[in-house]
Parts: sequence; C-alpha cells; structure tokens
Amino acid sequence: MHIESQKKTVLKSAEEVFHFLTDVKNFEILMPDSIDKFEVLSEDKFLFALKGMPEIVLKQKEEHPHSKVVLGAASDKLPFTLTADIIELENNQSEVTLSFNGEFNAMMAMMIKHPITNFIGTLSGNLSKIE
Repeated sequence: MHIESQKKTVLKSAEEVFHFLTDVKNFEILMPDSIDKFEVLSEDKFLFALKGMPEIVLKQKEEHPHSKVVLGAASDKLPFTLTADIIELENNQSEVTLSFNGEFNAMMAMMIKHPITNFIGTLSGNLSKIE
C-alpha cells in the first residue's frame, strides 16, 4: 500500500527541514491533535499512539542529507516506512512530500487506508510549524 501526501511548501531551507526531521523529538510537533501518547525512546526512535489506536514505534532507518529521511516501524508486525522527500526550491523555501509504504493483506489495507491517509495529511500540514 502506497499513500502520498500533497507537496507541502515549507518556508525553510532543505537543510533546516532535514535537520528538523532527523531529530525524532520534533515529530511530536507534527502529530495530530488526537495524539494520546508520545515518547522519545532513543536518539533515533520514538513511540506514539493516537486515540483509539495501538502504540507504534518508529525508528530512523535511512537519511540522505538535505533530501530524504526514512522512518520505519520498529516491529515486524506492521512493516511500513514513512519517507520525507525534501526538495530545495529557493534559499529559504523547500518542498516536502511524505509517503507511506506498507505491506498489508487486503483486509488490513482496507481498514487502515483512510486513517493513514488522514494521518499523513496532518503530518504534512503541520510541517508549516517547523521553527
């Protein structure tokens, strides 16, 4: 299953966006209002839970300076990645696209597609909060 956010223009350089996204504690700022729990577990791993959803642990899997950050599920139960692709537009402006990729059976995919689409949309929308 592949879900991609709309491109989001951020009034920060690609370098600033990259450094923001590689610091996992900053993901709390991007989370939806329905967040029930957020906890940094290590410098490259955090746990979060949305109301009515199970806890998910995300771990930084890959980074390409100033252009890409890949987070993945720390558990093999729900194998997925969350990727941020960053493109420099101008000095203090960049474009970010978030994409979710996961391997789920048809029933699970049907159940989670809508909530995941909303979640990715919220994360993308909150990128404007990057300081």
